[in-house]
Amino acid sequence: MVSAALSAWGLDDLTDDSLLIVSELVANAVRHTRRNSIRVVVERLTPHTVRVAVADFSCDRPEPSPPTADAEDGRGLFLVLTLATNWGTDERRWGKVVWAELEGHG
Repeated sequence: MVSAALSAWGLDDLTDDSLLIVSELVANAVRHTRRNSIRVVVERLTPHTVRVAVADFSCDRPEPSPPTADAEDGRGLFLVLTLATNWGTDERRWGKVVWAELEGHG
């Protein structure tokens, strides 16, 4: 879905980073929320900017922390922070939406 949207918008240069970010956000939602349902959203905010987001039913906010050299996990949000031009969490009455924005060269 992410690749198809980016391709349709002519933003193929964002595909690799967007797929990595979405996979990290989905992995966090599955691992930490322990719920059966999540939603992935891809939005085009400007001709060269996209927002990828993962919605889940947990109100727990993600907290990035620098991974240690010997850690086997904990790098997901650090990768999101590194690759995205902006990111955040929007609270909802039913849970939250964690999103990241990327800018392409178009």
